[in-house]
Parts: sequence; structure tokens; C-alpha cells
Amino acid sequence: MALGPAAHNARALWSTSKTSYHLKRWQSRLNPLELWHIDRACHQAMTAEIKMKIAIIHDWLVTYRGGERVVAELIKMYPDADIFSTVDFMDKKDRHILQGKVPKTSFIQRLPFARKYYRLYLPLMLTAIEQLDLTDYDLVISSSSAVAKGVITGPGQLHISYVHSPIRYAWDLQHVYLREAGLDKGIRGIYARALLHYVRMWDQRTANGVDHFVANSRFIAARIRKTYRRTAEVIYPPVDTDTFTPVKQARDDFYLTASSLVPYKRVPMIAEAFAGMPDKTLVVVGDGPDMAALKKVAGPNVRVLGYQSHDELLKLFRTARAFVFAAEEDFGIMPVEAQACGLPVIAYARGGSLETIRGLDHETPTGVFFSEQTIPFVIQAVREFEKNADRFDSDNIRENALRFSTEKFHQHFRGAVEQQFLNRDDHSIGLKNMPILKESAT
Repeated sequence: MALGPAAHNARALWSTSKTSYHLKRWQSRLNPLELWHIDRACHQAMTAEIKMKIAIIHDWLVTYRGGERVVAELIKMYPDADIFSTVDFMDKKDRHILQGKVPKTSFIQRLPFARKYYRLYLPLMLTAIEQLDLTDYDLVISSSSAVAKGVITGPGQLHISYVHSPIRYAWDLQHVYLREAGLDKGIRGIYARALLHYVRMWDQRTANGVDHFVANSRFIAARIRKTYRRTAEVIYPPVDTDTFTPVKQARDDFYLTASSLVPYKRVPMIAEAFAGMPDKTLVVVGDGPDMAALKKVAGPNVRVLGYQSHDELLKLFRTARAFVFAAEEDFGIMPVEAQACGLPVIAYARGGSLETIRGLDHETPTGVFFSEQTIPFVIQAVREFEKNADRFDSDNIRENALRFSTEKFHQHFRGAVEQQFLNRDDHSIGLKNMPILKESAT
């Protein structure tokens, strides 16, 4: 839809006075679609006039996982933005996501053994992230699951924080992480708990510096509300539904699970459940510290493939009978990628899975849930899936996944940024070189 006269007039109104613009907008009584175009035209005019400087901050750039996928899309949306991180040890094969940009890093980048043990510098990261100088930026976007949201901004800057999760190991998952790391007892345990107590105080204090929180799921929005007592807008992370597509061919008779082999993913439990169903085949993709535990419980019907390339994983998504997922994730991209390939999902009924998968109670289900992370419940869910196999339609499953496409992420995030600028009070914004917000003297 081309911009109508009302939208063009709104540009002129905005350039004269924000107050006049809002008065005219209220008086116009236009339909919602026309109002949306007015708002968009005004924001485009605003960003064009002030040549807004944008900074994108990420906790650390080391691997290419869910958080880094969000950063990659933010860079595509804001190609002139500068990138900041506590450290940058991104592998050459993944550096394409930075679009040739060289991130500005903290002093931790130069500390001994930082490449391998950067996480051990967590106590220093709280200070390091605050030392990043963002004074010259109008819009600051932090991509945070740890410290990125703690950057310091002023009243004339807009800070939007896309939160993958509040610091998991400092808040509600503290006891789980300490137990799995062997830090729940002794002197080391006392030190770890004292450190995390300090991290919690810092984390809560720095939440006050965020102007607008965006959560990657309703599950995380609830965690933000509990942790920071702040409301968060929900914008789901981008999933590459253009690459993950189904093919018109019969599926093979095997089940698939794929993830990093870390304790909370519960992959050995899935393997042990299938060892108890010798008539069914499970294929396991992934590598990590739980590999030994996995091989110990895997029966002859469980094939452990280890790490597989993106193309090999795509082939498995397109040919498996169902995807099995036992983790409590903040969002969980892999179950959505599986659905984008038309693959049903058997998942643990907690976390983001409840938002991305439609269970058997839905008219067009895309998966089956199990309510406990135990072997009997996984076995029961697999049997329930096979009993209802005729209810799963590949096209319906893919249609559900399209709700989380990259295009949807761009649309919703850009809209959130625009709305935050439109909602800001004149006296609190004070952005540099911003004549369009100056009011005439009275």
C-alpha cells in the first residue's frame, strides 16, 4: 500500500512538532491501517533526518547459536550499526554473520586464557560491560542472556534489551547449575554462592537502565517479570524457515533427537527410553560432555551420529518420523526448525515448547507433550504419538512454524523500535541533532 496524503502530511507535522503530530493523529480518526502508515512514515522521516547512530551489544561472540542468530538478523536490519561484546572469539566459519564488521570488545579480550576460559571471567564481565563507551549512540540494542543489558546509557538514549533469559545460573536455575558443576558443596560452593549473590544484585540494579524489555517467549517474559518486576514485549526469535523446508517423499521409520549433549537437554534419558522400546529406532545428533553417558545407556536400536553438518541435519529433519525434545528451553529453535520441515515433535511440556508446538488438544496438532522428564513419560508420549499418527499433517505443521520466520522477527522488532520512539516523552529523549523534536518557545 502506497503512503496516502495523510501519511505525507504526518511527515510534515512531525518535522514541525511532535505535539502537533499527536494532536492531528488523534483528531484524524483514521482507520488502524492508515494510522500504522502514518506512524511508519514519521519514524522513517525521523531516522532519515537525524542519521541515528545504533549500537548492538551481545554478551560474548564465541559460537553461533540461538543468541548469535538474533545478532545476525539485527545486523541485517541495521547494517550501519556498530557491534560491541565483552570478547570476540568467533570462528572463521561463522564470522559471516558479522557482515564484515569488527566488534569492539572489552579488556577481557586481552586477558590470559580468555579464548578458552572466558566464562571464568564472569565477575570481571560485570565491570567490563559497563566500561563500553556508548555515549555517541542514539539507539542501543542489547542481546542479553548474561551481562549485555548492563551497558550504561544516558537519558538521551533509547536502550532496548532483547532478553534470551535473565542470568539463568544466578536466579531460578542456580541450584541446578551448581549441582551439575560440582559447586554445591565445600569451600568452592561457598565462594560460588557468594559470587552469584553479588551477580543477582548487579543484574537487578542494571535492569533499571533498560528502557524497554523484549523477551524471546512468554516463558521468558514471565521470568523477567519475576526477576526485574518489569513488563516485557514478546517477540519470538528468527527461524530460517526458508532453508528448513519439507520435501515430498515418504518418511523413514526412525525418531530423531538433536542438540548439544549437556545435562539439561536430557539426551541420555531419551536414549534410555528408546532402549526400552527395541522395536523403534532413535538417531542422535550432537556432541558434548554427556557423550559418555549417552553411549553407556544407548541400546542397539540407538544410533549415535555425533556432530553433523547443517545439510546432514536438514536431511534427517526431512526424513525422520518425529523429533524428540526433552529440554526445558527458553524458546527452543530446533523444534521449530523440525516443524518447518513438516516434522512432528514429541516434547517436554515446559518452557518455550508450549508456545511453539500445538498439542493433541488442538484441532491441527503439531506434536505430543509429556509432562515429566522421565523414561516412562517419554515412552508413553511416543506411543501416544503413534496412536494419533493420522492427525499430523505436514502442511499444517509447517504453517505453524511460519509464525516464527525471519520476516516476522524483522517486522515485529522494527515495529517495537518505532513504537518506542513514538511513545517517548519530548523532555526525556533529547537525542543529538534532533531538530524535529524541538518545540517552539511559549
